[in-house]
Amino acid sequence: MALVPFRKKDQVEDQDSAKPDDLQSSLPDEAGEEELETGAKMSFLEHLEELRKRIVNSLIAIVVAMGLSFFFIDKIFDFIMEPLARVLPPGSRMMYAEPTEALVLYLKMGGLTGILVSAPFIMWQVWLFIAPGLYTKEKKFALPFIFLTSICFIGGAAFSHYMLFPFAWQYLASFGSDYLVFLPRIEPVFSLYIKLMLGMALIFQIPTIVLFLARMGLVTAGLLARKTKYAILIIFIVAAVITPTADPMTQTLMAAPMIGLYLLSIGIAWVFGKRNPKRA
Repeated sequence: MALVPFRKKDQVEDQDSAKPDDLQSSLPDEAGEEELETGAKMSFLEHLEELRKRIVNSLIAIVVAMGLSFFFIDKIFDFIMEPLARVLPPGSRMMYAEPTEALVLYLKMGGLTGILVSAPFIMWQVWLFIAPGLYTKEKKFALPFIFLTSICFIGGAAFSHYMLFPFAWQYLASFGSDYLVFLPRIEPVFSLYIKLMLGMALIFQIPTIVLFLARMGLVTAGLLARKTKYAILIIFIVAAVITPTADPMTQTLMAAPMIGLYLLSIGIAWVFGKRNPKRA
């Protein structure tokens, strides 16, 4: 006669309760998956902490790039000042009136260079911040996003340096006469230079943003085309805010590439967008 090992009552009940049918056995796994998905969601405070982390990393990158730029500050100074000095009357120079104004100018030039050099790293930090809210198939856009945003950022800065600012600067300097001598102070001049450059660098992100929104099915070419008149109104408002002067020439010059980029974005959304976003 075979001997049956002694079992405690609790063990028998546990063993009996551990025999659900096939349908019931799948429920705990599904519940566990739902629980994992719920636990994977970030709380509001976790979002703030993640944002703080990305901002700190970006600031560190800017400071490091800024420090390295001071090894080449003389060449950077000549590169930036050349379009400024080209418009001045022969024999005249820009001036500074405050004791620390020239020092602050060099610091601002280093800071601007730091932002431009660290732009790819900053865009990487932006992607890391928004990536947790994306699906796996959307996260494959990481490298294209970083590449395109960096190229557009630098392209907007180059457009401002070589085209927008020289034209605006020449126009603003053309009001000299026998009674008026154009002797600009460097601080407001360079502040205008920075504002136009950073503004255009951000504006040039419009096609990239529309490209990824269209690929995700969030915008369509038809939607952008229907909102064109409102977009043009907003563009002129933004141009008026960015440009410190009230003259229509500078504002129009600022708004023209923005309108062109918006129209380009409509074409990008039509070519690369999802044909049926509802099924995405």
